[in-house]
Amino acid sequence: MGLGVVAHLVRLGVLSSTSDHASVVSINLFVALLCACIVLGHLLEENRWVNESITALIVGLCTGVVILLTTKGKSSHILVFSEDLFFIYLLPPIIFNAGFQVKKKQFFRNFMTITLFGAVGTMISFFTISFGAIAIFGRMNIGTLDVGDFLAIGAIFSATASVCTLQVLNQDETPLLYSLVFGEGVVNDATSVVLFNALENFDLNKIDVAVVLKFLGNVCYLFVSSTFLGVFTGLLCAYIIKKLYIGRHSTDREVALMMLMAYLSYMLAELLDLSGILTVFFCGIVMSHYTWHNVTESSRVTTKHAFATLSFIAETFLFLYVGMDALDIEKWKFASDSPGKSIGISSILLGLVLVGRAAFVFPLSFLSNLTKKTPFEKITWRQQIVIWWAGLMRGAVSIALAYNKFTRSGHTQLHGNAIMITSTITVVLFSTMVFGMMTKPLIRFLLPASSSTVTSEPSSPKSLHSPLLTSLQGSDLETATHIVRPSSLRMLLSKPTHTVHYYWRKFDDALMRPMFGGRGFVPFSPGSPIEQSVHGAR
Repeated sequence: MGLGVVAHLVRLGVLSSTSDHASVVSINLFVALLCACIVLGHLLEENRWVNESITALIVGLCTGVVILLTTKGKSSHILVFSEDLFFIYLLPPIIFNAGFQVKKKQFFRNFMTITLFGAVGTMISFFTISFGAIAIFGRMNIGTLDVGDFLAIGAIFSATASVCTLQVLNQDETPLLYSLVFGEGVVNDATSVVLFNALENFDLNKIDVAVVLKFLGNVCYLFVSSTFLGVFTGLLCAYIIKKLYIGRHSTDREVALMMLMAYLSYMLAELLDLSGILTVFFCGIVMSHYTWHNVTESSRVTTKHAFATLSFIAETFLFLYVGMDALDIEKWKFASDSPGKSIGISSILLGLVLVGRAAFVFPLSFLSNLTKKTPFEKITWRQQIVIWWAGLMRGAVSIALAYNKFTRSGHTQLHGNAIMITSTITVVLFSTMVFGMMTKPLIRFLLPASSSTVTSEPSSPKSLHSPLLTSLQGSDLETATHIVRPSSLRMLLSKPTHTVHYYWRKFDDALMRPMFGGRGFVPFSPGSPIEQSVHGAR
């Protein structure tokens, strides 16, 4: 058995000195490029057109051109893309940090609208793009693509990449808009991946009402189960750290336990065929609400910056690699005999993305506004345009899903599959570069700084200037102020979100925080966070 493992490693080139040297060189070059992206992103911070994502993409494209020239057209990238690398190692820290850093008060206040856009809206976009692909591509003779492939295209291009817009928006100045764009982006990614995986498990050659209902039921099951697993893992971590006071002996163990249990939640979801994105996102929310308050002060600072740094590096890595992989000569070679058709397919896909996005943003915004009582809670026309624009860009999730569907280990020799891969790359590049570069000017035009706070919802100085992670974190910002609400059915019907939040706070303070910890509910004990803060006050 040992000799078999060694032989396998030799075949992979792990033990080959030549391959070993090439791997070291590749890793060195890639790390150097990451450093260059960080430096350039800092230098272009105030640039009107370029942000960090576009900077990494441009660096990747330029590097790909250099590699193509030096290898005489044989390769354009240093590392070979793998959807496993993306889904197992790069995506978890990005999604977890999104949940860990989110302002929970704003997120859950707009939770129904976020779910409406992220889940229902993505389904509308999915069906719009899928039916459009079936109607148009079915007549173009682009290869051996069947109905399952066209539905997969709908799931692939329903996955948005709103990072360019989020880098421009300020969640303190426009809390409503930021929470909607941010929340919809996370739920959208999860919904797209769930749809994609669900399609892989169904026989789509025999579609009837029973199959559709079973498909929708499976999607709902994945959503509920994934959310429950994330919440359970976060609560388990909070309970362990609260009961054992690990920080009294080692703050490193606290931080390590939080990181590993967060990653464990994602891998458990993948093992159980659930949505790892939803699981790790809600695990991050629960850990920020309970676990983060149970650790020592030094661990709080460490976790906040460690999770943000890992997420930042992973995002930069993704955009850098997407830029390099866009020039992969092998995929373009199989689609080179029909360049006009490739451009036409890319244009059609981009048009379907525009239509699919508009098909739900404006109608669902109208429906959402019907349930709002005050003008500050309603989504203005300008904000609807920003939300629509934020979802036009496609990113690494779309590319990873396309690779999963149309390649084997990153390679394909089928003409139709090669066209879909190159079209996906073209749409991602065009939408990120063109739409991304226009994002800053568009938002400055639609939401000028002088009126940015007016176009969102009213904010008190307390919530407007509070840092993202402080002792008053997320929904805890409300605990300092007692708000009297009438407990009546009329209140529940007129303001359901606020009433549910009020009763959740009562339940949280009475049962959850005494058991799992949290701000104000960590008992005094040697080495506990409370003792640390008391000594710090002295």
